[in-house]
Amino acid sequence: MNTALPGCGLYTRDGAKVPLQGVEVTGELLGSHARVRVRQRYLNTERRPVEAVYVFPLPSDGTLTGFSLECNGRRLQGVVKEREEAFRTYDDAITAGHGAALLDQERANVFTAQVGNLLPDEETYVEVEFLQAIQVEEGSVRWMLPTLVAPRYIPGAPQGDRTAHGTASPTPRVPDADRITPPMGNVGYGLKLDLKVDLGREVVVESPSHALSLEKEGTRVRVKFARDEVALDRDFVLTVRSPDTSTQLTPLVAHRQGEKPGTFALTVVPDLLGLAAGPKRQEVVFVVDTSGSMDGESLPQAQGALRLCLRHLREGDRFNIIAFDTSFQTFAPEPAVFTQKTLEQADRWVAALSAAGGTELLQPMLAAVQGVPDGVVVLLTDGQVGNESEILQAVLGARKTARIYSFGIGTNVSDALLRDLARQTGGAVEFIHPGERIDDKVVAQFSRALAPRITGLQAQFEGVEGVELAPAELPPLVDAVPWTLLGRYPTPGQGKVTLRGRSGTEPFVLTVPVDFPAVSDRPVVEKWWAAERIRGWEAAELDSRRAQRMKERIVQLAVEHQLVTRHTSFVVVEERTGERRASGQPETRVVPVHAPAGWAMLGTAHSQGQQDGAMAVPPPGAAPKPLRKPSLVARGVAPQGIPAPAPAMAASRSRAQREEETTGSFLTLDASEAPELALHEGSGGFPVPPPPAAPAPAPAKKKGLLDGLFGKAEAPALAKEASRREKAAAAPEPQGPEDATTLLSRQLASGLWDGAGPGTEAERQARATALALLELLRQGITSQHPLHGAQVKKAVEALLQLTPGLGHAPPVVELALGVAWLVAAGPRTRGRIAQAAQPLAGLSTRMGDEVALRQHVDALATR
Repeated sequence: MNTALPGCGLYTRDGAKVPLQGVEVTGELLGSHARVRVRQRYLNTERRPVEAVYVFPLPSDGTLTGFSLECNGRRLQGVVKEREEAFRTYDDAITAGHGAALLDQERANVFTAQVGNLLPDEETYVEVEFLQAIQVEEGSVRWMLPTLVAPRYIPGAPQGDRTAHGTASPTPRVPDADRITPPMGNVGYGLKLDLKVDLGREVVVESPSHALSLEKEGTRVRVKFARDEVALDRDFVLTVRSPDTSTQLTPLVAHRQGEKPGTFALTVVPDLLGLAAGPKRQEVVFVVDTSGSMDGESLPQAQGALRLCLRHLREGDRFNIIAFDTSFQTFAPEPAVFTQKTLEQADRWVAALSAAGGTELLQPMLAAVQGVPDGVVVLLTDGQVGNESEILQAVLGARKTARIYSFGIGTNVSDALLRDLARQTGGAVEFIHPGERIDDKVVAQFSRALAPRITGLQAQFEGVEGVELAPAELPPLVDAVPWTLLGRYPTPGQGKVTLRGRSGTEPFVLTVPVDFPAVSDRPVVEKWWAAERIRGWEAAELDSRRAQRMKERIVQLAVEHQLVTRHTSFVVVEERTGERRASGQPETRVVPVHAPAGWAMLGTAHSQGQQDGAMAVPPPGAAPKPLRKPSLVARGVAPQGIPAPAPAMAASRSRAQREEETTGSFLTLDASEAPELALHEGSGGFPVPPPPAAPAPAPAKKKGLLDGLFGKAEAPALAKEASRREKAAAAPEPQGPEDATTLLSRQLASGLWDGAGPGTEAERQARATALALLELLRQGITSQHPLHGAQVKKAVEALLQLTPGLGHAPPVVELALGVAWLVAAGPRTRGRIAQAAQPLAGLSTRMGDEVALRQHVDALATR
């Protein structure tokens, strides 16, 4: 921690000045990758040489390609060596009075820069360069840059020797805790940005996290912050899309020079609709973080997302929900069969959740994969945990074929853990930053989780040879999700790559033509291949002599391609002579980091609402608060109709026993010494902001088809639903486009909607469902919608099963099948609808003319 002394600038707690002056990010965002440079500027304003230690983040899926030191007009390039050898080189140089810099990887996304013998009044620059593959989502490019290593929950009692300068001590569960917990404090340095975006065509550039300044030069866009400098208190998120929403990926990129083997990256975007079918029954467990940090907007949005995801399930599927903080609770003792009754019970249970406690992730994740060892686990969390390796190993050991889909919420989430869980289980991960909707992201990803997929993939090369593939175990093909295979080719040539796998029990084959060039200058491909190869080796669970041999193999490949890993480091030495050569050992200055956005720190609120990322620095003289350990509180909420079981793995233990087993530490403020903050009991160390002001009354909704859809004749059904919601004390409905989200949240487990009025129950449901789909159609939501298409498909399927029994009510059948045709897509589904409509001449004759069909359906809807 540090405190600012009046009139003297930024100081550490012991009165020494902080040498880091600022961070600048420059680079290019191109069609397939980002090339980024992070430049740190140091200035020693003391009268003696010092050593700066700065713990900072980089994307966990990035590949480091360069490290340099610039001082006294000279720029020196670093080299990669085995980690201990690099440290010895650095330490020997510092002891001898030379300048030097060392870059260590602590975690996949956490790095430490040590810059030694910074001379008085001399500026020094350290630059890290990395490459990162671009993420494509629904036709848009999305790029994220983390800006700080946030405080994280460290479980376990302190044990072992400290080897670094972090605020936490090592524990048996987090042995490197002192290397990943930089101090938080008054931060006087900020972040600047100068990024060039060029996809070769006109694009729209936006950011949900920061206000931007854009300069267009043809198809190139230069991106800066609207303010010259912003705080390093949140991830920087950039989205780039074409006005026509099409983003093309280059299918094959290669690198080959001379007679050496070449390296390739082959990318395909599979279209599996109609080619692959999912299992007849799904098994899903939703794991939702309800720790104190989810208080505010995050939990209500997560609740809304869960309600919509539940409606993607089909009757007969099995599901469960686990809510966790310091301990955890489950919706049902075992996964429950999805029916209308259990859906209503789950809605009430989810609505009753509240935020408090710490972030104990291990036990709920174990319970989830043990509950559905061959199913799907959906994790929503905003927590930063220290025992990432322990969680990963335990979860992978407990599952069979379960896939994990994770959502990291906010500015301080354990992204490396979530990426590893996704990559090693065949799932996916998505990060939701301040300014982005949680429910939209979760629903879209959950649709992909249940989407058609091809498993058991093998690649066969014909006419060309592909070797040393990465990843070695091919991940599944998932409908519409980019899939990349990297490898080496000994000789150039033309041929094809055939991917073989299985869609359920049916065989699947996809053939892609390839041309491996004799000469191609794309060295980035070679580094990507080597980095992916090393990731696979690091994930291998080996022991004894094989583990040592694997480490040697990793070091050899990393040094050959100059990559930083957990076994290798970058080091650079500036040899000095004369007066520039220091004597004695420099004193160490540990650089503090900014409090994450949304935290209250030293009396200053860093609100997530600060979308421009403006720096908020406490006034001079603000004193740091002592640390205290959060209390650990267990909670339980009983759903109606299902008894609330004691949390698995903790059912028979007393509160004291649970506290003893989950003892951990977290950097936090003492509420008694910071009266301006309200620190929630059991919040896991997250300062809880004061209650928000009462929201303004919601504007009156426009009258339209919804009033006809659930009007006077159907008032009893709405009254019943309103009463159900009031009893459940439901969280506010998320705000979607018009009333789409509210309407979708009323969908029944069967895929239909409830209605009232004359006729049988089946007639009422068919009419209500048709009117609901017609309203969604007017809002542009069809079966092809990226978020809600799965719910529309489910409704169409339900109507097709329901209408054969409604022969005595032709107008209702015409309305239902006509709307189903309008919202459906694909020849197979429309063919089934047309066949069902054949007896209805007034309908079938209009199915070739959508305008006439729409007029006919609108007329039926107003009867």
